[in-house]
Amino acid sequence: MTIGFKPNLLFNSSYINGDWFKASSSKTFDVYNPSTQEVIIAVDDGGLDAVEASIQAAHMALPHWSSRLVKDRSLILENFYDLILENQKTLAEIMTLESGKPLKESKVEVVYAASFIKWFAEEAKHSFGSVIPTPHKSKRILTIKQPIGVVGAITPWNFPLAMITRKIAPALAAGCTAVVRPSEATPLSALALAELSRQAGIPAGVLNVCVGSEASAMGEALCRSEIVRKITFTGSTRVGAILMKQCAPSIKKLSLELGGNAPLIVFQDANLEAAVQGAVAAKFRNAGQTCVAANRILVHEKIYDQFAEMFVKAVAALKCGDGFQADSDIGPLINEKACIRMQEYIKDAVNKGGKILLGGKQLEGQFFQPTVLSNANSKMTFYQEEIFGPIAPLYKFANDQEALLMANDTIYGLAAYIYSESISKCWQISEALEYGMIGVNEGLISTEVAPFGGIKSSGMGREGSDVGLDEYLELKYLCFGNINS
Repeated sequence: MTIGFKPNLLFNSSYINGDWFKASSSKTFDVYNPSTQEVIIAVDDGGLDAVEASIQAAHMALPHWSSRLVKDRSLILENFYDLILENQKTLAEIMTLESGKPLKESKVEVVYAASFIKWFAEEAKHSFGSVIPTPHKSKRILTIKQPIGVVGAITPWNFPLAMITRKIAPALAAGCTAVVRPSEATPLSALALAELSRQAGIPAGVLNVCVGSEASAMGEALCRSEIVRKITFTGSTRVGAILMKQCAPSIKKLSLELGGNAPLIVFQDANLEAAVQGAVAAKFRNAGQTCVAANRILVHEKIYDQFAEMFVKAVAALKCGDGFQADSDIGPLINEKACIRMQEYIKDAVNKGGKILLGGKQLEGQFFQPTVLSNANSKMTFYQEEIFGPIAPLYKFANDQEALLMANDTIYGLAAYIYSESISKCWQISEALEYGMIGVNEGLISTEVAPFGGIKSSGMGREGSDVGLDEYLELKYLCFGNINS
């Protein structure tokens, strides 16, 4: 195996104000390869020093960046987009090395990450205000949109490039400056992205990446800063609630993409081949470590056995292995703690009547077999929790109403999936599901052109699409008086 890293894309310290930052402390933290548990590199632990320096750099860069013509910002983002695609191979290899996901998935993520840069480079040109018909002859009323200011972006390890670009692309396009705090498990992808931003011509201080092991302290510093005017976070509902509380004193604008408990409903009239294919894609991408993964697969009782047989056969064809192996479909879980959680879920399910149809065991290292469980029921722990791993429980339902009640029986509301050949049913069920995103006869729903986000305990705000830019803009109303005087 040859890993073709370019020397200018592998870094191990924070990127702040256009340069590589060295914290006052000599403290470092190790980044591990989940496939081998070997240390990839020791990274400078910037901690709170890096956060504060990043905030100040973003604050100083804001006036110049926000006052630039939209066309100028757009051209720079286009350069950024081109550089990301030119370096797809290296970025994908770095991502696979630190996250473990199969290289073919990493390559797809690089393209997906770049798509947000391209999309918002264009969307920035379409951010219009409005002229409102006046109720008074002597007045004229209009609105304009202006950048909200310094943005703090806190991103997870499971999509270490795309979760950053989905946030910084609209922020920078809108004229904001940004401070990114990536997961300490996968900082190398973020630092490579920072270097490409420099090469693209993004000015010093506009995009800063602060890395460190003190996740809670660094996140709190961003939330409590009076300079930072918006926090955008992808992660657990528990942490999102903490950040929301920490932001309250300074009344920050928030975008929160939090936990999920996605149902995938297979109705009696579904195309079973399409449903199986969609369920495999929705469940096992990135070893099930996605917020929109199918967490509960609900199947009509009259097709339950047939679906289970077809699904097991499809899942059995998936191969676990190091992400750099060309035929790997399932990489390792991010850490040993995740493996232990999978074992606990399976033990709990079996004790409560579940039957293992496939898998169920941890392999060598942090690899876990793709697992299918039948006879799943609402008493099992994972019925109300986000599994975030390669376990697919199959639940049985008798009619549409029961399926809908089961699907909505959760505090979460991020994504849901339905399979049916009836257009009428698809409309009715989609409208009744309490989720922000619905895949109708489709298991892969993420795209830069559609609004990504959830309701209830799955968060607030939307990323991507034509509405994603407004999350980083303030609407200002202007009233001109005495026009006739």
